[in-house]
Amino acid sequence: MAILVGSGTRAIVQGITGRQGSFHTKLMLEYGTKIVAGVTPGKGGREVHGVPVYDTVREALAEHDANASIVFVPARFAKEAVVEAIEAGLELVVVITEHIPVRDTIEFLALAKREGTTVIGPNTPGIITPGECKLGVMPGHVFRRGPVGMVSRSGTLTYEIAAQLTRAG
Repeated sequence: MAILVGSGTRAIVQGITGRQGSFHTKLMLEYGTKIVAGVTPGKGGREVHGVPVYDTVREALAEHDANASIVFVPARFAKEAVVEAIEAGLELVVVITEHIPVRDTIEFLALAKREGTTVIGPNTPGIITPGECKLGVMPGHVFRRGPVGMVSRSGTLTYEIAAQLTRAG
């Protein structure tokens, strides 16, 4: 059962040309997640793992139908990236970035509430619907479809619980 992400999720990776963005884009693609575009200001026109890169979220949306974004940008640029995704009308923004100033987080969460955008994070391992979509850094192999859903503040604890549930059947 998909709740926030599923087979219909089409995502943009903000910060796709960075080390973490590129690495996890590859893993998300291998999992089967539909990554339709990447965004890194000043690096439009490139490709990362076959994914076209644009300078802005709006440019990406002019060429691709997306409904979610995952953010892999340094903390000092995170607020601007999240606000850009919200203002572009994306339904879901997953913010992997850690160490974002509290005031920046408060401001983009308030904007998200006003605009009706769901924000997961910041400092999150992401979100997964097993077998359908993974937007995050979690190891996909420890999750399996089933009747149990989990929400956690701890990435490592989530992986352990998922692995135990998967082993138990």
